[in-house]
Amino acid sequence: MEEDTDFRIRFSSLRFITDHVGFHGTIKSSPSDFVVIEIDEQGQLVNKATNELISKVQPEPNNFAKKTKLDFQNLSFKEGRNQEVSTFTGCSDDDHNDQSPSEKEDTISDGTSKSEEGKVDVLGNLLDEKTNELLNHFACDIKEKWNSKTELIGSSPEFSLGRILDKNQRAILHSAIRQKFPFLITVGKNSEIVVKPNLEFKELCHLVSEEEASDFFKYLDAKKENSKFTFKPDTNKDHRKAVHHFVNKKFGNLVETKSFPEVSYNAGNPNVVITVRFREKTHKHRKRSLFECRDQKVIYTAFTLRKENLEMFEALGFLAIKLGVIPSDFSYAGLKDKKAITYQAMVVRKVTPERLKNIEKEIEKKRMNVFNIRSVDDSLRLGQLKGNHFDIIIRNLRSQINDSANLRERILEAIENVKNKGFVNYYGPQRFGMGRKVHTDQIGLALLKSKMVEAIKLFLTPEDLDDPVNRAKKYFLQTEDAKGTLSLMPEFKFRERALLESLHRFGMTEEGCIQAWFSFPHSMRIFYVHAYSSKIWNEAASYRLATYGSRVVEGDLVCLDEDIDEHFPNSKVHLVTEEEESADMYAIHQVVLPVLGYNIQYPKNKVGQWYQEILSRDGLQTCRFKVPTLKLNVPGCYRQILKHPHNVSYQLMEEHDTDVKTEGSHIDEASLSLLISFDLDASCYATVCLREIMKHDF
Repeated sequence: MEEDTDFRIRFSSLRFITDHVGFHGTIKSSPSDFVVIEIDEQGQLVNKATNELISKVQPEPNNFAKKTKLDFQNLSFKEGRNQEVSTFTGCSDDDHNDQSPSEKEDTISDGTSKSEEGKVDVLGNLLDEKTNELLNHFACDIKEKWNSKTELIGSSPEFSLGRILDKNQRAILHSAIRQKFPFLITVGKNSEIVVKPNLEFKELCHLVSEEEASDFFKYLDAKKENSKFTFKPDTNKDHRKAVHHFVNKKFGNLVETKSFPEVSYNAGNPNVVITVRFREKTHKHRKRSLFECRDQKVIYTAFTLRKENLEMFEALGFLAIKLGVIPSDFSYAGLKDKKAITYQAMVVRKVTPERLKNIEKEIEKKRMNVFNIRSVDDSLRLGQLKGNHFDIIIRNLRSQINDSANLRERILEAIENVKNKGFVNYYGPQRFGMGRKVHTDQIGLALLKSKMVEAIKLFLTPEDLDDPVNRAKKYFLQTEDAKGTLSLMPEFKFRERALLESLHRFGMTEEGCIQAWFSFPHSMRIFYVHAYSSKIWNEAASYRLATYGSRVVEGDLVCLDEDIDEHFPNSKVHLVTEEEESADMYAIHQVVLPVLGYNIQYPKNKVGQWYQEILSRDGLQTCRFKVPTLKLNVPGCYRQILKHPHNVSYQLMEEHDTDVKTEGSHIDEASLSLLISFDLDASCYATVCLREIMKHDF
């Protein structure tokens, strides 16, 4: 694959808002020259020690319930907007089963849980006699049609139980119906429960007996911790392969399958059984029982993570292994630079403070430290921060080519200019993987176009370096041998290894690549799509400034709120009118541009036309910015064109390099460096602010 040689050109061509000359210098000579400290929502630096024993992270209203619901439904069917889908793999808008410790090692072989009889009786208790009778008739009709091989003509038949206002009763009914009639599914919408045929039950009945299919779906619904389900012994390898394929295709994100020889088998004609187990990741994320959620509580431990010269996802992968969890159990407010010393708030699920403290010494070897460890009530969400504080040293300062002015004066002029006028709020080059042959925005574009195999190949494209990682990537592109590549890929490349393990299991097909992307947590999958949207925003902002400059013109979008973040609704975005342009009502710092998504509006001027041309160029003119196969929804947002640094302070200093000429004599040569500190709002990039100050690309 050819290197994207125009990437640096494209970034360096982005326009500036200020007109000073600037200067040259070197940033990130070492990680200690670039220190990033997160500022929490209360305005406190997260590297400051806290004496609190318990510090609560304030959730959004109903945040826990909403997130659990959405995550859980991702394991089942695609749902329409505003629908609550409850199938054998999920539950309604309420909590579902966790098992007591005594049941954790149960093996479900007969498909009937101890509580099933109680669930069935619930139908008689919660439904009136007529509705209960009609439900039974509906179930019998479905079974009779299937047994008679009669196809269901037209749209799928439905039976409504009516509106059940009490959500606890709705949850119990959903579960009870699925246990009694595993060949049915239930759908909730606006408090109404609708019952439909479970077409996947029918599909499984083509491969196994109806009894096994019933037991299997009851097993999925019961979700007993550490339980397993075993299909009947089978000597036919092709038939077993078909069963494996069905289960993995339909429920691969929820369960895993393995084949084992039966304990007493004939070596000449072995019986093999297929065993199904819940995956650790999705099984742990299911909803809890209504009856047990009062007594059980998810453990959340907050801490401050200090890392040095370490990519954030690599740090999370290492922590996950040491703590026995998965990367998606960690939540954070924002991503941080690699070549830097960074401090950021983190929350990890299912890990106690004591357990986290136990690995402190071990993770120091990976240039990581954890402190401010305490219990909290919920996870963090992206954007849950006020901003970031930066302490930066710019070394080897020198004037621009052919600039004869005093360097110190140039530096002071540049800093004061950006303090007063601000900088163009571009996404920083590190968002796109600077220096790589393939950039994250290219992977994001492939995902938006549902080109899953291409996206995998882009991710595993090697750089022009002869090291173990790139040799492994090169081998994979030449052979598509995931197993062989795994043996070559270094252990510390957690993302690459997770992807390769999935490809080894599911194959390098379109479906296999979809499953491989699910080896990444949602935040990582959406990161690539956001990278593409970010690249387009950068180009749009530069085009807007080139076309209209600092004037606010008709068709521009402005936000009238004083306190603007990226996630304000369309109702707060105003389209500038011709009269408002003439009256010069708005300033450039109020202008926003859309970050691509399905729920944004475009400017009504040349900039809006530019957006449409770019989408057409990239083959996204009909894109809805949703990738259902990867559970990715991109609503979009708005971003201010200009931002200002806050609390700016700076100091020039001379560093002396001693060049020893002869014994007893030496010459000192002074090199000028700049120490600069400032705060930036969330989602702003220090490298972009420095670019505006220095008029220099890095």
